[in-house]
Amino acid sequence: MRIYHHIDEFQNALADWKRYRSISEDMVVSDRDTRNMVLHAMMISIQSSIDIAADIIADGKLEKPGSYREAFEILGRYAIISERSVQDLSDLAGFRNILVHRYGDLDRGQVYAVLQQDYVVLEAYLSSIQQYLRKKE
Repeated sequence: MRIYHHIDEFQNALADWKRYRSISEDMVVSDRDTRNMVLHAMMISIQSSIDIAADIIADGKLEKPGSYREAFEILGRYAIISERSVQDLSDLAGFRNILVHRYGDLDRGQVYAVLQQDYVVLEAYLSSIQQYLRKKE
């Protein structure tokens, strides 16, 4: 199944994200190469989480989402993820859109805050997805 490719990609990027949390805020804000490395891991992690949601929705023949945020809402409606996760992942989908479409508008301090605070959101998502897949087997 395609979902397992996305899960592998997600786990690898999430491992990078976890490692990068030890980088100082000053380094993330002032060093372009470091910031790009961090942003890449964040982008791949968030995009992979979206791809996983899309795979589950397609595989389950659930309603078609109109946005990335709505993909997480659908997973919440089917109790695949918690309501809290729906909100947190929807926020990360919005952050992903800023990374892709409005990078110049990105506050560098916000990048560091997301780096530090939102790793746990994606870690919880991975756990929920793994639990869902085990139940499905």
